[in-house]
Amino acid sequence: MHAVLLRPGGISLTELPTPEAPPGGLTVALRACGICGTDLEKIRGNYSATGRIGHEPAGVVRSVADGLGAFRPGDRVFVHHHVPCLSCAVCRAGAPTFCPDFQRTNIDPGGFSEVFSVSSTHVARGAVLPLPPEVSDEEATFIEPMGCCLEALATVGPVSGRRVLLLGLGPIGQIYLRLLRAFGASWVGAADISAYRRDRAGGADGADDLLDPRDPERMERTVLERTAGVGPDLVVVATGAPAAITEATRVVRRGGTVNLFGLPERGRPFETDPQELYLRGVRLVPTYATTEVGTNRALELLAAKRVRVADLVTHRFPLEEAERAFAQAALPQGTLKVVMTSGA
Repeated sequence: MHAVLLRPGGISLTELPTPEAPPGGLTVALRACGICGTDLEKIRGNYSATGRIGHEPAGVVRSVADGLGAFRPGDRVFVHHHVPCLSCAVCRAGAPTFCPDFQRTNIDPGGFSEVFSVSSTHVARGAVLPLPPEVSDEEATFIEPMGCCLEALATVGPVSGRRVLLLGLGPIGQIYLRLLRAFGASWVGAADISAYRRDRAGGADGADDLLDPRDPERMERTVLERTAGVGPDLVVVATGAPAAITEATRVVRRGGTVNLFGLPERGRPFETDPQELYLRGVRLVPTYATTEVGTNRALELLAAKRVRVADLVTHRFPLEEAERAFAQAALPQGTLKVVMTSGA
């Protein structure tokens, strides 16, 4: 059984032959796979990259190719769906997630499958991570999204002692928030139009200030008060709303950084005065996806319980209820992470 993307919009379940391990590769029986915001954007038609869905899968090795000794049937693993070539000019320049081959690699037929195959390329480049007993199947579905956050933090620089404003508190925004706290940000303001998601971003390890972007004057006033009148060192846009990008460029301090982290709405420009960006020295830094450096680091943090994520899972659905799962994941009120499970 496999959940496939329909065009235009929506998903459907289909029966496919059980795949065999490709040469040098393996197959994995799914245990759990999270629904990512980009999966939702693909259904909405807002994502021009690959139409394949399901890229946060944890499962059990079902079969391995002859001669592949690194894994055995029964091993618990997480599989990263994209891998860079590591040899092109883009990879050598230090931007492997923008490698031309990156999006062309994938698990087959996708993570929302009872059984999926993993290529020899994925195995050779370290995309298959053995899971320790300290990390549950559900926690393992956070390896890829946390890796994306770690990729972003590695790009924008250390956050210890810095003041950060986070715009967007969906599942991945909540992960980013917890990493900011774990890595020593001195102040974190967090904003979302959903009262539920703002509430979930509070608590002892949460944001210092919870802000409603529907009241921009009050939000900006609070941000300036908390940052001694200069603005945040870093503003993270963990949403695709163009208005959030505009807000980020307005409130970030002189010489500060705006991390374009969430998938922007395709074809929707944001309003800003480029001369203002120039004269204020504002850096716009887009970050995308992660590599095996990020996924391994995420697994280390999860295994050490340095960053906790299990409480972010609000809903669970079996694979055969994929349509209900995606409908739930699209509801910002009362929903954070939706995980689909299979007992294949």
